[in-house]
Amino acid sequence: MNPSLEKKRVVVTGIGLVTSLGIGTQETFDNIVKGKSGISKVTRIPDKFQASCKIAGEINEFNPSLYLDPKQIRRTDRFVQLAIAASNLAVSDAKLDMPNEDPERVGVVVGSAAGGFLTIEEQYKIIMEKGPAKCSPFTIPMLIVNMASGWISIIHNAKGPNSSAVTACATSAHSIGDAYRIIERGEADIMIAGGGEAPICTLAMAGFSAAKTLSTRNNEPQKASRPFDKDRDGFVMSEGAGILILESYDHAIARKAQIYAELVGYAMTADANDIVAPCANGSGASRAMTIAIKQANIEPSQVDYVNAHGTSTSLGDIAETKAIKTVFGSHATSHKLLVSSTKSMTGHLLGAAGSLEAALSILAMKHSIAPPTINLDNPDPECDLNYVPHEAKHNVNINYALSNSFGFGGHNACLLFKKFSSSNN
Repeated sequence: MNPSLEKKRVVVTGIGLVTSLGIGTQETFDNIVKGKSGISKVTRIPDKFQASCKIAGEINEFNPSLYLDPKQIRRTDRFVQLAIAASNLAVSDAKLDMPNEDPERVGVVVGSAAGGFLTIEEQYKIIMEKGPAKCSPFTIPMLIVNMASGWISIIHNAKGPNSSAVTACATSAHSIGDAYRIIERGEADIMIAGGGEAPICTLAMAGFSAAKTLSTRNNEPQKASRPFDKDRDGFVMSEGAGILILESYDHAIARKAQIYAELVGYAMTADANDIVAPCANGSGASRAMTIAIKQANIEPSQVDYVNAHGTSTSLGDIAETKAIKTVFGSHATSHKLLVSSTKSMTGHLLGAAGSLEAALSILAMKHSIAPPTINLDNPDPECDLNYVPHEAKHNVNINYALSNSFGFGGHNACLLFKKFSSSNN
């Protein structure tokens, strides 16, 4: 192979999480291990505008002034603020000294499924009440999805490759995958990748409620998100952000960086089936998992843990279970393969779900802990894998972890991570 065309190895050196379970990676993961739910009754939507679903994963303690100055706060939507906060946490975690990095070798791929829904609602209300002349001149820059990547590049002086994926609930997994390919091709040394989402508003809640996709277990918020359970009645929407710092292996080693894991496989496929319903047999998802595993040049039986998309919808949970059985066979049906849905605790961050769950998969490997699927009280007979029910499983050796993300439109994304050890690298 021509050395100039040789693929670069890609590692994860920083993680930043902002979720309903905590502001920061450690707090979030600690609560995941405890099996704590971040779901509660919605407080930011007036009662008269609330739809049939009245629960969500709100982050009520988030303070944007810790990450942005007043002018920046006025000019950014909440989804951008959450993504910026997570990027700052990730850069700090990676101990990157940005002024000493070549800015043209640092890039950003950060996406969102919904973008500035809050801005759209607020500005439309202003227009209806006060007229179009009162609309903010920053309306468009506040609501468009690519502004998370734009703002993060400005704040961190990242002048390298910059883009924004928009593939519904697969968005941030695709963002990480795109960033992975950029480094693999040698076009950047460092990529800031992931997603941010702030969909808890009247329009989004009403729209999903009208489609009957959200749980209406309003009197038991913490029990509402119940993937693979027979009594599930829909997903629970949440806000938040997840950012990973990806680096070329050589760059990370040269600066003596901490390395969480190596990203060794990434695949994306399309169901080409329906705008919202997955293929009933999970064929699109199974193809994505298979491709990611083949890229890593390993056997399916070598994968120890799968962080399932597991949204708590009737069709989705069954289709994903079938897909996992197709790919892993007896390794899954014998319950050797550990599978869990952390959405049972975090709710569904839509476009930011994939990056959050990729981070949790990496942390599961690092700490040898398989996160639980809580609320799995009455398993669906068609969902019969080892979903690590109720309590985290400690002292498990996870050498390879797969993170699944699937989105409306039939988008499937799978990320495969390998445990990093300096002794075998």
